[in-house]
Amino acid sequence: MGLESQVPAQPTASLTTRQVKTFQKVEPKALGSIQIIIAVLLLCLSVSVLQIYNEVHFTPDLIVVVVIVVQILASGSVLIHAGRFPSLFWVKTTLAVHLVSAAFAVAALGLLSRHLPYRQDSYHCEHCRRLEIYAVLLIDGFLATLVLFLVVELTVCIVTILFGLSVLAKGGLHLPGVVQRVEGPPARAAPPQPEVAPFQQVEVLEEVMVPAAAREPLPQPVEEASTPPTEPQVEPIDSIAEV
Repeated sequence: MGLESQVPAQPTASLTTRQVKTFQKVEPKALGSIQIIIAVLLLCLSVSVLQIYNEVHFTPDLIVVVVIVVQILASGSVLIHAGRFPSLFWVKTTLAVHLVSAAFAVAALGLLSRHLPYRQDSYHCEHCRRLEIYAVLLIDGFLATLVLFLVVELTVCIVTILFGLSVLAKGGLHLPGVVQRVEGPPARAAPPQPEVAPFQQVEVLEEVMVPAAAREPLPQPVEEASTPPTEPQVEPIDSIAEV
């Protein structure tokens, strides 16, 4: 009994009904689809700005955004799969992948926010200044859209992480090396014992304390038949007178 109580509880590979309902509240398939759409839009906008790499001075930052797109696609795909087939493994995988995506989104936000509003280093064409102003405004619009999509991606990652942690908390966190006590079903209460009356207790005690020899009936004394007393025989008076 003592050894069984020290064996750590093994985590279950499946989720309970309560955990599945909690995870489905976040709409994982919808959020995963949003992440995939954001990744495609980020890729299109980044490639569009990279076409004028001679005019912009933050080409390395845009290349970082293109690399982050791959991570966002992976996050969305994992989240959709976890919504279709919820299990403990996929919930933990979703948490890990979205933690990485959130870190990448914060890094990309920091890199692109430095260039808002966009200011060109030098004007190469003085006679087309008006055209360059429109080009600068267009680049500003691309940068602002990229930053907005990254903010939405970061929000999706944070919401997914919070709901994933809530699912794990409702199922109990199983930490390695920590001994957990296995709790069995609650014991049923013993039925109430009937109360023994005082006179019954006295009778029981008397039956226990009195030896068996005392219980045997005592021999009854045999009464002898009483004989009537013998009376002395007296001769009649007539016989005495004759003498």
